[in-house]
Amino acid sequence: MAWFGRFVQLANVKNSARPTNPNHFLTSLSHFSSTAGPAPAAAVRSRQPNLAPTRPDEKPRVVVLGSGWAACRLMKGLDTKAYDVVCVSPRNHMVFTPLLASTCVGTLEFRSVAEPIARIQPAISTAPGSYFFLANCTGVDPDDHSVQCETVTDGISSLEPWKFKITYDKLVVALGAEASTFGIHGVNENAIFLREVHHAQEIRRKLLLNLMLSDVPGISEEEKRRLLHCVVVGGGPTGVEFSGELSDFIMKDVHQRYAHVKDFIHVTLIEANEILSSFDDRLRRYATKQLTKSGVRLVQGVVKDVKSQKIILNDGTEVPYGLLVWSTGVGPSPFVRSLQLPKSPGGRIGVDEWLRVPSVQDIFAIGDCSGFLESTGKPVLPALAQVAERQGKYLAELLNSVAKAGGGRANSIKEIALGDPFVYRHLGSMATVGRYKALVDLRQSKEAKGLSLAGFTSWFIWRSAYLTRVVSWRNRFYVAINWFTTFVFGRDISRI
Repeated sequence: MAWFGRFVQLANVKNSARPTNPNHFLTSLSHFSSTAGPAPAAAVRSRQPNLAPTRPDEKPRVVVLGSGWAACRLMKGLDTKAYDVVCVSPRNHMVFTPLLASTCVGTLEFRSVAEPIARIQPAISTAPGSYFFLANCTGVDPDDHSVQCETVTDGISSLEPWKFKITYDKLVVALGAEASTFGIHGVNENAIFLREVHHAQEIRRKLLLNLMLSDVPGISEEEKRRLLHCVVVGGGPTGVEFSGELSDFIMKDVHQRYAHVKDFIHVTLIEANEILSSFDDRLRRYATKQLTKSGVRLVQGVVKDVKSQKIILNDGTEVPYGLLVWSTGVGPSPFVRSLQLPKSPGGRIGVDEWLRVPSVQDIFAIGDCSGFLESTGKPVLPALAQVAERQGKYLAELLNSVAKAGGGRANSIKEIALGDPFVYRHLGSMATVGRYKALVDLRQSKEAKGLSLAGFTSWFIWRSAYLTRVVSWRNRFYVAINWFTTFVFGRDISRI
């Protein structure tokens, strides 16, 4: 059994680590001494900050920037017998974003939606030439076939960031996108986005803190209503699903466990146009009806300014809030915009039909940071997980075939036929609206005809589909257990 093998291995390591003489401990610390002699050459090489170009006797190196849907699906599909894989990202896990809203209110635990990169592609922690670096990319040099990186550190008292360079044979930029604020003053300072696990943790802590503060003696009714007013800006799938989860939490848990303040807490969803604009009209009307029935107040308006305790709409209306969640779509990050690479409409990195960045050698871009160039005649694809995942799978297959044809090395892909270009077919959209209700729209486009469902059956399909799409069996088990325990015992309301 696997656990027994690891136990025997650990025992052997402990036995081999026992000191053979009383000076062993001092000897093991001697390399920290300022008077110690020069380190051996092998030790010096191991501390070199750069990954040099690959030698002919080594596998070509694919450097992947990012750890989102596109990057992880690419790394999962890459043939590690043909390539060394180096991943550079400020997080060491992938987030299953469709279920992230559920973690904010305790329906799921945070680790249930996070899958470590080393589980997705084990080679990065076992193969000699494959690595994961917790770092940000700070620059790309196509002529030198290298990227400049800087390690991620936490807090002001941590170590200084370590800068290093990685040389690549093939570079895949999969840096995703960032939340769009449209230049509205105060959004970054006062709102919480919902794109990462730490965002969900911040929302949960803020929500529970406001619930407990509102129960303190001496708090005025007006202040209670402000503290317990949760405002969601953005009526896309993320905003609607979070509003639905929050209304479920209020109806099933807050009313039972915070009886003193249950009449003060409410949710407002603000959208400039229509909620779920990409869905069928009938489904939009159903979602509006269900959210309203759950106590969510729908407001059509444009946010003009965001202050620490209220937002101001374009008609002058002031909306006090205790928790503000911003979910208005995404756009390219400042780093992506700063790259001296061709751009598609909207500022994304421009790619051709094979997801290559033209005019430079050996650079590909996938996911939310990329878009088809106007010269291809193809529209820029939406920033959806299924788009990114499909691009990652396609590019993995393309790079594997390139390696088999002898084009894995830098500047060796020119004469190789790349095969069929990337084609995206939309599989449909899903969103939950709370109270065991969901929407399933299986049309390939907004104008096309197709199956669309709403209600409990859709909710069952939504849960089943996401449970099968969760990255690993480990996470599927976590999610299933979390759903079961929440159904039986209710949501956990501990503020940790």
